[in-house]
Amino acid sequence: MDKSSPENLIVVKKDSNGIAYVTINRPKSLNSLTKPMMTDMARAFKSLNADESVGVIILSGSGRSFCSGVDLTAAEDVFKGDVKDVETDPVAQMELCRKPIIGAIAGFAITAGFEISLACDILIASKDAKFIDTHARFGIFPSWGLSQKLSRIIGANNAREVSLTATPLTAEKAEKLGLVNHVVEGSELLKKAREVAEAIMKNNRDLVLRYKAVINDGVKIDLHHALLLEKERAHEYYNGMTKDQFKKMQEFIASRSSKKPASKL
Repeated sequence: MDKSSPENLIVVKKDSNGIAYVTINRPKSLNSLTKPMMTDMARAFKSLNADESVGVIILSGSGRSFCSGVDLTAAEDVFKGDVKDVETDPVAQMELCRKPIIGAIAGFAITAGFEISLACDILIASKDAKFIDTHARFGIFPSWGLSQKLSRIIGANNAREVSLTATPLTAEKAEKLGLVNHVVEGSELLKKAREVAEAIMKNNRDLVLRYKAVINDGVKIDLHHALLLEKERAHEYYNGMTKDQFKKMQEFIASRSSKKPASKL
């Protein structure tokens, strides 16, 4: 099943195994975003979030760039629009998405593209990938979380250098700083993203969704309250299980323990 915008600029595909693919498809413009593209992307993630057949989403860009940011020829339309409209905000919809989102980053992830990558749960980057924050260079104020998220991932000092100098953060450096999970050859990018997605799909679907939620909600608060949050949700989870569900869980664990450990990613 394929869905796309009228101009085919945001393409959505789904595999029979539960993996969905969202592709920013404007390669001649290095996948720069127009307002209609942002709206389509937001709707795509909202739809996939509600689709029970989907377990994992892979986000990528077509051609030689992930996303070069906002199309500045349409800057006024984008920046002076209703920036608080969650329904048409792709980053807001990504953050509301219960399903794990894997970003497959090739080439440039610039400013808005950088912010979209930060809304992913796991990042796979090609060796030529570059993350660039040009807000300070062009006088654009961040509104999709880059000023807050990046420092929490790579540390405040590193984030200040990246954002205040507007110099590229290479895939190799991004991996060392903990922003990127894996760096691979460009030809292996989607293959690696699929491998990670398939590893996720092998696990308990309900627990994957709950686990993502408790991790993402926990990093927004201090450790003490995050630990209380985990405890609260664990009690909620177990108290909601019937004796039959406990029995099935025990049987499943017993069957898995007799098998060889899964290989590392």
